[in-house]
Amino acid sequence: MSTSATPRERLLDAAGELFYRDGVNIGVDALCKAAGVSKKSMYQLFRSKDELIAESLASRGPAYQTLLQPGAEDDRSPRERILTVFERQDELVASGNYLGCPYVGTAVELKNPEHPGSVVARHFKQQLTDFFHRELVKAGAEDPSTVAIQLTMIFDGASARAVVRAQPLGGIGAATASALMNAAGVHAGEFALS
Repeated sequence: MSTSATPRERLLDAAGELFYRDGVNIGVDALCKAAGVSKKSMYQLFRSKDELIAESLASRGPAYQTLLQPGAEDDRSPRERILTVFERQDELVASGNYLGCPYVGTAVELKNPEHPGSVVARHFKQQLTDFFHRELVKAGAEDPSTVAIQLTMIFDGASARAVVRAQPLGGIGAATASALMNAAGVHAGEFALS
């Protein structure tokens, strides 16, 4: 954490790390201590811990997406771009610091679909599904909407497996996504439609 960071930034950083590592039920005292911020300051910056949960998840979302999804400048085929997500997931798991998808983990812990953190989690999970959908449309997939949801389920299932088994995925997510895309008519060597 940067010493020049504002109290708000320190709280968001500490919350993102602690919520991911220890769960969203971590106490406000521990959170404020980690951020070097008083409880009074926290409640001046955020109306509630619920708001802090949502904002910390939202603040980490773009970086997590960048870790997983290829950039717009990546001109590989849609199939290869989709498989990149699963290959990068494999790399994250193999790094030894992977504790699962932060969005799924948060939503499961909160158990309330209307909680602000669950709303943010759903938004970012939808963005992954939307990425898959755009690529599948470019590739001419049969029923891209359903296949995009299925790819998201493969991602989430691989994430859960990595956490539960506490071992690398060994390419199972990418292999399963590949088989699904084959079945949907998105084969290796096909390039994006103009």
